[in-house]
Amino acid sequence: MDRIITNEILDEDITDDNIRPASLDEYVGQEEVKENMRIFIEAAKMRNEPLDHVLLYGPPGLGKTTLAHIIANELGSNLKTSSGPAIEKSGDLAAVLSTLEPGDVLFIDEIHRMPKFIEEILYPAMEDFELDIVVGSEGSSRSIKIDLPPFTLVGATTRAGDISSPLRDRFGIVNKLNYYNEEELMGIIKRTSRVLGMDITDGAAKELACRSRKTPRIANRLFKRVRDFAAVIGNGVIDESITKEALDRLHVDKYGLDQVDIEYLTSLITKFNGGPVGVETIASSIGEEVSTLEDVVEPYLMQEGFIKRTPRGRVATEKAYAHLKINNQDTLF
Repeated sequence: MDRIITNEILDEDITDDNIRPASLDEYVGQEEVKENMRIFIEAAKMRNEPLDHVLLYGPPGLGKTTLAHIIANELGSNLKTSSGPAIEKSGDLAAVLSTLEPGDVLFIDEIHRMPKFIEEILYPAMEDFELDIVVGSEGSSRSIKIDLPPFTLVGATTRAGDISSPLRDRFGIVNKLNYYNEEELMGIIKRTSRVLGMDITDGAAKELACRSRKTPRIANRLFKRVRDFAAVIGNGVIDESITKEALDRLHVDKYGLDQVDIEYLTSLITKFNGGPVGVETIASSIGEEVSTLEDVVEPYLMQEGFIKRTPRGRVATEKAYAHLKINNQDTLF
């Protein structure tokens, strides 16, 4: 079963276009990125030139895809979308690029997962708006050059370090998206409540914000689940009490930790005396994939100060002991 507090995209999130902001004015948070993009977009429009290629990076769920849609809207351009894993051969890239009109925005999600030989084909497309591809089999192959209309590539990645230097250098605008604070998340939750026509109190919005792992995607997902509780067992208004009851039933605690997080911390403390211990050992002890722990569970636990990563392995902090109500001395014996 999918974790409700995962920051990865779930099927239910794909239908959320109705709550996606369409302009920079509606976009909550990421103030520095937003204001810089406003200037870059306005300057490109004044010069009647395509916007420089944009790279957006940061943890999942913070609004990279939403920002790509907004960039296209603010430019008055069409948005074409693809993803790194979907572009497996040169023909796939040619098919995407050949549909572009002048000024279009091409959004490639998970751009770090694009094969390296595809990257090399993309270089002249980004720099000179030309596509050089080789067609035919060995012995009868030939190179074809296709002129492309001026366009803007918006690439998104959760792993900026996995992007090769030559590709990264071809992005004129590079923006890092950061985790949201409580006030910003409250603003997002209240906007979602207005769009979906469901009243929410300030106390409920604050409670949701505290448990959303600083991530808008999770905040909106939790809002929809709490809305169900308010509609069925509440009075149709999302208040603080129904929010707490709903999130407790969903096993999302006051820090936004769920059962997997708690199992991780409990195993680290009770089975391995708080560490240090390797992530592979922890994964085996709780029956989870190592990649899930490294990519989804541990980043938030480290950011919130529940664990530390050391050369010898993972170590639980005093905050983890306190949250689980375990005496640090008890694990020594």
